Amino acid sequence: MKSENNIVAMLEAMLFSAGDPVEASKLAEILELDIESVTKALARLSDLYVENESGIRLISLDGKYQLCSNEAYAAEVRRLLEIKKNTPLSQAAFEVLAIIAYNKHVTKSFIEQIRGVDCSATISNLVQKGLIEEKGRLDLPGRPLVYGTTDRFLRCFSLTSLDDLPDLPAPQAEGEENAEGQTSLFSGEGADKKQ
Repeated sequence: MKSENNIVAMLEAMLFSAGDPVEASKLAEILELDIESVTKALARLSDLYVENESGIRLISLDGKYQLCSNEAYAAEVRRLLEIKKNTPLSQAAFEVLAIIAYNKHVTKSFIEQIRGVDCSATISNLVQKGLIEEKGRLDLPGRPLVYGTTDRFLRCFSLTSLDDLPDLPAPQAEGEENAEGQTSLFSGEGADKKQ
C-alpha cells in the first residue's frame, strides 16, 4: 500500500514531467486511487511548497493541476530564460477576450456582431499568444469555427476557472450610457446568447 508521502512524491514527479496541466482524474487513474485521495494529496503537496517557501507552486486550472515557478521569483526566472517582454494586449484584444470568456464558446461572427467591427486580426493575434483556441465547428452553413479560452488564459489572469470571472455589470437600457459615458459592451439582446 502506498503511503501518503509516497503518493505526494509520485504526484510531484508526474506533474513535473508532464509540464502541461493534468486532470486529477488522469492522475487518479495512473495511481489507481480514487479522486478524493488524489486531491487530498495534491492539497498536501501545495501546502508543502507554501510551508517551505519553495520556488515552486502547484496551481489548479479548471480542474487540472500544474507545477509552476513561484511568482515571487518571476524577475529572476525571466532573466534566466531571457524572456522578452510581450507586447501588451490592445483594448480590442481585451474586448474580444471578455466576449469569449463570458460566453464560453463563440464564433467570429458573434464577436463581430457585438463589437461592430472586423475582428480577424485580433482573433488571430490571440490564437498566436495562446490565450484562445479553436474548439470545433458549428453544425451550420459554412461550418463556422468556435473559439474558447485556454489554460494559458486562466494562468495569465490568475483564474482557477472561468467561474472566477467577476460578475458583469447589470444590463443597461439600450442607448443608456454608463458612468464613463460609454454604452455597455454587453448590453443588448445578443449579449447573453451562447454560440
